[in-house]
Amino acid sequence: MGKEDISNDSKSSCGCEDGTVEAPAAAAPKENGRAADPRLQAISDAIRVVPHFPKPGIMFNDITALLLRPAVFKDAVDMFVERYRGMRIAAVAGIEARGFIFGPAIALAIGAKFIPLRKPKKLPGEVISETYILEYGTDCLEMHVGATEPGERVVVVDDLVATGGTLCAAIKLLERAGADVVECACLIGLPKYKNFYKLNGKPVYILVESRK
Repeated sequence: MGKEDISNDSKSSCGCEDGTVEAPAAAAPKENGRAADPRLQAISDAIRVVPHFPKPGIMFNDITALLLRPAVFKDAVDMFVERYRGMRIAAVAGIEARGFIFGPAIALAIGAKFIPLRKPKKLPGEVISETYILEYGTDCLEMHVGATEPGERVVVVDDLVATGGTLCAAIKLLERAGADVVECACLIGLPKYKNFYKLNGKPVYILVESRK
């Protein structure tokens, strides 16, 4: 998502938000429970900051510029794969829509299935849904019934975490289906997330910070 208004999501009941950052550019974290990786700076540099989008005062963190640089895009995916390979992850759940960019690539590389978490009325068949609060209303995530089995270890993937509302909803949705949510993984996050800040008791792992 690119608001904090990193933006693409609004405030939720978990005190969270996904998308735009209020006046930031992405900055490589100096800490994240690991020594700085030389790939992080290139990833950070590849994220374009678009001022006053989608509204005045918002500095939108645009990952599409990163996607145009295959080597950097691969580095970002590889860093997630290196983290989750060997952790017995059965499924990667990607949040619509940018979680669909990174999630399938990570899932294939670690031998896990991919579960799309979609906005309402996008999935055919029987679904389970989780509604969450936005600043000016509500939104909802849906998942196919049977997409995950009880006890399966799942990682939730999105492009950006600001307040975390959408991630909180994703965690609740998966846990209601019996999944064991291991962690949330995002390309970009506010500085508070760099040291494995937790949402609903689950760690949030980010590669680079949005800069204010």
